[in-house]
Amino acid sequence: MSKKSSKRSRPLWHPALWPAWLGVFGLYLLSRLSMANKERWGEGIGRFLNRRLKSRNRVAKANIQACFPELSGDEQDRLVERCFVSCAQGFMTSTHAWWRDMEPYQASVEVIGLEHLEEAKARGKGVLLIGGHYNILDFALPLIACQLSKPGYMYRPNNNPVLDRAIEKGRRRHFNIQPFTKRQLPDMMQFLKEGGQVWYACDQDFGRKTEVYTPFFGVQAGCITTPSYIARESGASIICISHIRTESGGYQIAFSPIQEGFGEDVQKDTAAWNHFIETTIRAHPDQYLWLHKRFKSRPEGAEELY
Repeated sequence: MSKKSSKRSRPLWHPALWPAWLGVFGLYLLSRLSMANKERWGEGIGRFLNRRLKSRNRVAKANIQACFPELSGDEQDRLVERCFVSCAQGFMTSTHAWWRDMEPYQASVEVIGLEHLEEAKARGKGVLLIGGHYNILDFALPLIACQLSKPGYMYRPNNNPVLDRAIEKGRRRHFNIQPFTKRQLPDMMQFLKEGGQVWYACDQDFGRKTEVYTPFFGVQAGCITTPSYIARESGASIICISHIRTESGGYQIAFSPIQEGFGEDVQKDTAAWNHFIETTIRAHPDQYLWLHKRFKSRPEGAEELY
């Protein structure tokens, strides 16, 4: 049995997991900070991590160099630092979503393209919301879910069962939102057929699961075709979605028009959602998870980026 499997098979009260419980308690204490203090702490933590996490700094810098070659070296370095800050602030505000009241933010969130969502819901065959890893992270989930009538989301369980329990409990307290892992794809498909709406961030590089390559900022990026399969088999309407922090300190959710014909051509499908994500990033370049190796998989003969 692997260490990962062994850890997940232990009961949650096992002494080996006590440090994780202590960590969760620390996260709960952070959630009690005011939102202004969460932002300030996130800024300081982000700048610190940018200096200390050398390997992640190199990943972010390689991504920025590949996607924004028009920026000078100093401009790229400043953008990398802003990415670390945005990511840390997003994590800090995620603790608010897990334990604190989100109603004020749900009431004030700016929503663009709500008419597209309403049209998709009216078709009655479910809605798959294709998103990306923008840095407000879990804070976005209740902001999205409050726009839906039957919300759900796809997720990858955390390797630590204590942390996974805390995070998933925090997510699921909002609007009876339904979680699905990749092993529950048939259940999610049925949920869609019954009129559910599922948020799915499929924009990361899944290594050996890469099926096609699609330009992303002009760089060939490895993509999976699962969204195309879901659309084809379930009949669900496909909408791209973004969720970002605005310059004024508020939050914005944007729904694209329905992607007609989605599922017929996987190359066109991946190009559609990559284009939507790229357009959002160009308006808010620091709010994407550039710390991830987005170009880990490379087409045959292509130069490695990392």
